[in-house]
Amino acid sequence: MSSTHVARATTRHDARRTGCGVLRPMAIALGAAAIQACASAGGGRGPAPGTRAELRHAIDSMVALPKFSNAHWGILIVDPERGDTLYSRNAGKLFMPASNQKIVTGAVSLTLLGPDYQFETAFAARGPIEGGVLRGDLVVLGNGDPTMSNRMRAGDVMQAMRAIPDSLRAQGVRYVSGRLQRAGDMFPDALHGYGWGWDDFDFAYSAGVDELFFNEGMFTVTLRGGQREGGRASLTVQPDIGFPSVRSLVTTVRRPDTTRNADGSVSVPRLRSPTAKMDSAANLLTITGEVALGDSVRVDVAYRDPGLAYLYALRKTLSDQALTVEGGLDPRSARDTSADLDTLFVLKSPPLREILPALEKPSQNQIAEILFKTVGLRSTGVGTADSGRVAIERQLAAWGIVPTSVAVRDGSGLSRHNYIAPDAIVRILDAIRRSGHFEVFRSALPVAGVDGTIANRMRNTPAAGNVHAKTGTVDKARSLSGYVTTADGRLLIFSLLCNNFTMPSREVDQVADAIAVRLAGLGRR
Repeated sequence: MSSTHVARATTRHDARRTGCGVLRPMAIALGAAAIQACASAGGGRGPAPGTRAELRHAIDSMVALPKFSNAHWGILIVDPERGDTLYSRNAGKLFMPASNQKIVTGAVSLTLLGPDYQFETAFAARGPIEGGVLRGDLVVLGNGDPTMSNRMRAGDVMQAMRAIPDSLRAQGVRYVSGRLQRAGDMFPDALHGYGWGWDDFDFAYSAGVDELFFNEGMFTVTLRGGQREGGRASLTVQPDIGFPSVRSLVTTVRRPDTTRNADGSVSVPRLRSPTAKMDSAANLLTITGEVALGDSVRVDVAYRDPGLAYLYALRKTLSDQALTVEGGLDPRSARDTSADLDTLFVLKSPPLREILPALEKPSQNQIAEILFKTVGLRSTGVGTADSGRVAIERQLAAWGIVPTSVAVRDGSGLSRHNYIAPDAIVRILDAIRRSGHFEVFRSALPVAGVDGTIANRMRNTPAAGNVHAKTGTVDKARSLSGYVTTADGRLLIFSLLCNNFTMPSREVDQVADAIAVRLAGLGRR
């Protein structure tokens, strides 16, 4: 879609609310069934099936249901080849995008860095190598590589790290008399994003990022019930790198009995779910809660210092491979990267084209934050969130997106200070469609009924295997934006954003899915 087409397509008036917006409260309880019936019905007087008027009537009917009376909907659906708007509602208004922010981050990163971009991690010696002994420190200089993780390394990040001792031996190093250190400061600002909740920092989705980064900034503790009621639950840690220390105060309890209520429903008493609390000063994680006899529970926890976690994992790998570091691990970061360092070898990450699916499909926050800072580093020379914002705003302006239609504060969408208009999302998706990177980008998005965050949505519908779209979820904000091919072969771009609702979020998803399914079926005779 040319910029002229986009401008023409998105300046039409928003569709009016009609039809099923007058459903009585009893119909609300029907949930998805009511939405589908409302979208399909016209009381015998609705627009002809398959027409644009019918599409508008159906969407108006869904978003005007009484339960959405306090919700703020933003919707834009366009045919980019024809420069045609099929539906528009509040398309120029600002919405909290949640993880639709990853569309912005992914598209700009692919454009500025290129699909073949690779992160580099350098291993250097501070001192000479004599007779197989590095007489000094082994220093690691990170560049933000987000791929040293179970997800990106065939399920076993420690196996991938075992290549490092082999590379050291290839450089003649079999023993290190000094310390294991990190150096450099490629990302000099805060580990966490602007406006992130401080009380979420122990959760894996809120892990901070740094130039040295290990296993997506998180580890998993598995707790298993003891042999008797009242006993202490056992625990295992994966990856097991000896950092941080973990203490379990989780108690084994009898499996609660279910009870049948007077109305025939069944109640299952809830246990106190295990929760984790980190003491950063002592590097000690304490887990409290309950687990039933014979049960197990997994808790994903964020490393408070992702760079230090990398060093601990490396130290364990070297030890397992009988490569001794006599001086041990130095938890401090050596900022001096002057001429006293001699680079031994450089590890390169998989290319960006392979990283993007690990970002978009599971909606991985930390990869987004690293890309956010990396585009800033490569564009301005400074790897901070502020420089990332500047780089992204410049690229959005180059795509014809006005500054008043977007507010960028992080790369992942976890911040509640991000805002964007559906019109801006559609323009970004169209800019990528017209670029040489379209297939790389579209294939990285979740696919309805197949994979990613919409693997279990829109199954057994025309949208399954067809809709490539990014979801978004934070409290009171849901989003779904991407591409769909109609039954008659047209590629459509859509952005569906909803903020400030009070009903269960699944009911917002039902509307988004119903719209996507209807778009996939357009043109069917």
